[in-house]
Amino acid sequence: MVILGVDYGDTRTGLSSCDKLEMLASPLCVIEEGYAPKLAKKIADKASLIKAEKIVMGMPRNMDGSYGFRADKCREFAKLLESESNLQIEFEDERLTTVMAHDILHSNNRKEQKHKNNVDAVSAVVILQSYLDRQK
Repeated sequence: MVILGVDYGDTRTGLSSCDKLEMLASPLCVIEEGYAPKLAKKIADKASLIKAEKIVMGMPRNMDGSYGFRADKCREFAKLLESESNLQIEFEDERLTTVMAHDILHSNNRKEQKHKNNVDAVSAVVILQSYLDRQK
């Protein structure tokens, strides 16, 4: 099944998707939108376009595993997105995904100033790939 990965952010939200065999996550895009209802609509439209059957969203956790205010904000947005897309949403731990995304971009010789344009989509890939690997 095609799954949409989401790295939710206040200003930029990264999206990724996987193949039908659920083997490999790939970056899709970064949506720059801070207003939650508009963002949910844009993500739902992208999910429909790629024929996604599920959404996996990164869940922010503290390094000790506890949940903070960002997790509450993420859960609220997930409810909005779920009603907009009519798709099931599952959460995946997103601790250190941004750090890993920067490392991936750096190891591929991407210039530091260009990381900002790609890091959220790459973070969405890390989130979705982690979910896929855990399911196997």
